[in-house]
Amino acid sequence: MAAAAAAIARLLAGQEVEVRRLSQVIERLQSEDEELLVGSDLQSLREENEKLKYRRLHLQRSLRAEMARGPAPHSAGPRPQEEELFFFHELSPGSCFFLPRGAFIYNTLMSFIQSENRKRGFNEVISPNIYSRRLWEMSGHWQHCSHNMFSFDVEKEMFALKPMNCPGHCLMFSHRPRSWRELPLRFADFGVLHRREPSETLNGLTRVRRFEQDDGHIFCMMEQIEEEIIGCLDFLRSVYGVFGFTFQLKLSTRPEMFLGDLNTWNQAEEHLKCSLDAFGEAWRLSAGDGAFYGPKIDVDVKDALGIYHQCATIQLDFQLPIRFNLTYVSKDGADENRPVIIHRAVLGSLERMVAILAEDYAGKWPFWLSPRQVLVVAGPGCEEYGRRVCQELTGAGFMADVVLDTGSVPYKKKNSQLAQYNFIFEVGEKEKVNDTVNVCMRDNKEHVEQSLVATLEQLRWLQQQRAPKAQEDFQLPVCGRADAKP
Repeated sequence: MAAAAAAIARLLAGQEVEVRRLSQVIERLQSEDEELLVGSDLQSLREENEKLKYRRLHLQRSLRAEMARGPAPHSAGPRPQEEELFFFHELSPGSCFFLPRGAFIYNTLMSFIQSENRKRGFNEVISPNIYSRRLWEMSGHWQHCSHNMFSFDVEKEMFALKPMNCPGHCLMFSHRPRSWRELPLRFADFGVLHRREPSETLNGLTRVRRFEQDDGHIFCMMEQIEEEIIGCLDFLRSVYGVFGFTFQLKLSTRPEMFLGDLNTWNQAEEHLKCSLDAFGEAWRLSAGDGAFYGPKIDVDVKDALGIYHQCATIQLDFQLPIRFNLTYVSKDGADENRPVIIHRAVLGSLERMVAILAEDYAGKWPFWLSPRQVLVVAGPGCEEYGRRVCQELTGAGFMADVVLDTGSVPYKKKNSQLAQYNFIFEVGEKEKVNDTVNVCMRDNKEHVEQSLVATLEQLRWLQQQRAPKAQEDFQLPVCGRADAKP
């Protein structure tokens, strides 16, 4: 035991030295007079700076992971591996394998955003994963970030896996003539994206090579910009409210390497400033951190460890419509009017969001998102009824398991509570005869016996409402709720 502790202590000491060394290097790089550097020199400096930042973050997380093995307050919950959510493998570095319980969380998050997209007028599309190099040259991505793309030859032509959806959506917009009556036109896309991140920057789910994001692109007229951006900000506030997140807003302005003219950039930044002011939340300026094609609003979410992660983003783009020659017919019949593109993501990378939520909930997932919603504990002689109850739950779309092995009911119930199931349904002879279940909560609060049909109805309501405290809401009869449907 002492030897293991000493080994861990030496590992931590070495990591702390490396973190301090990297911090000093970063500070030195950031203090360099970048005005003396131009072109590739400046780009190389920035890339090295980013690598060091991510290596430092990786080391910091490694330190926290080691320390979490001790009695830290937040280390009481199971880790994702213990919850059987996902894993990584050296044969596909930077690409996550989501196990059934992790895939449930992933797909539930996606379904949540899909339903919110429909409420806000977004239409979901599906676009290709592979494009010719010519598309990326048209968009400007090849010139600016081809080093971060997976590319390969196909029949003597260069192709690449898409790292983002926007160029494909431009092709969708331009495949036929568009009218002003169609604007704003809102596309949503959950297509798989790939980015060739250096191996030293990979960091669990927060930095991967293969990911999906709740991508959205709005094609609109100039006079619709501020209303659409405020709508995007309301969207993210509504979604983050479900998770109880606090967030920070920052306006990222023109970088040194950019597309387009200064006047267009100034105009775009002014639109974003007005929208942020109208939104009413505090925001700060992040000069020079915009995308090469336009300024953006970045949204950072704080996790349970106090670390901020960039998740949502809202970007204003005047350049892609020019590069793809996008036009629409205006009210007066003119057909040379350019739309503006608003790039929008709310959760951002679904992989990163799963990591943040796993850290935040520490195994105690809210019912609607939980990978362990219900455990059916069958008493002796009631195994068949226990299986039927479990099948009805899974058939209704819930994550349910049944315990049929030997052991006392209290012992099996205790184990299920340690596994953080939201609800435990005990079934014995009485429940089998009455076609009922006896409901127990995760916090060991007993409830009276009730019919399986009524219980399923309550669970469906909780799932639809995305209730943060399902155990409390479960006590209310469905017919007694003010928002219950007649």
